Amino acid sequence: MLAVPAAVGLAFLVLPLVGLLVRAPWRTLPQRLAEPAVLEALRLSLVSATLATAVCLVLGVPLAWVLARTRFRGRRLVRSLVTVPMVLPPVVGGVALLLVLGRNGLVGRHLDAAFGITLPFTTAAVVIAEAFVALPFLVITVEGALRAADPRFEEAAATLGASRWTVFRRVTLPLIAPGVLAGGVLCWSRALGEFGATITFAGNFPGETQTMPLAVYLALETDPEAAIVLSLVLLAVSVAILTALRDRWIP
Repeated sequence: MLAVPAAVGLAFLVLPLVGLLVRAPWRTLPQRLAEPAVLEALRLSLVSATLATAVCLVLGVPLAWVLARTRFRGRRLVRSLVTVPMVLPPVVGGVALLLVLGRNGLVGRHLDAAFGITLPFTTAAVVIAEAFVALPFLVITVEGALRAADPRFEEAAATLGASRWTVFRRVTLPLIAPGVLAGGVLCWSRALGEFGATITFAGNFPGETQTMPLAVYLALETDPEAAIVLSLVLLAVSVAILTALRDRWIP
């Protein structure tokens, strides 16, 4: 009985991708892929998604550890706040970032006055926007891995005299490595496809803030075939990464 809705669900996910493949201009594909604008947008997307993932790993793994291993008042509230960007419309997230880190924002005004740093509509803004929307995916995945890991190994290392940092580095991280990798993959994929927060907080400037999703949106208004080609590139990159890492992050 479950086979029918399962097949419908699979078709719902696969048919749009098949539509891309069917409507793709295969004859002119090599020429379109060699265009400087396409290569620049792809380069910026890959670099910004990778940097955003690195930021998420540095901030998200400790945050996940705190949520999974410590008890404090307001932990449920903190966990709820961490997941807010997952349900928040990305455009709203971009507006929030602009109000906080903009030139007249709560934090941005001090950065501008003290250091002359202006974040909005720069490449750094792209990384920040992508990290903002992708961080919850990493935190939730790593927290789940930490809760599933057997704490007796950490307790045994502690009784043998290992410091907390040594236990975390030599015992905890190896135990949750598949979860960290899975979270990193989800985080990178989410950052690669980010659109709403990026266009709101970073703008759409070719060569500086125009990532592949923004280039697809812009091309769709003037050249639908170019939009299809750009979409195929994003699809190919995402599928290649997920396929290459599948055996490492799926038990």
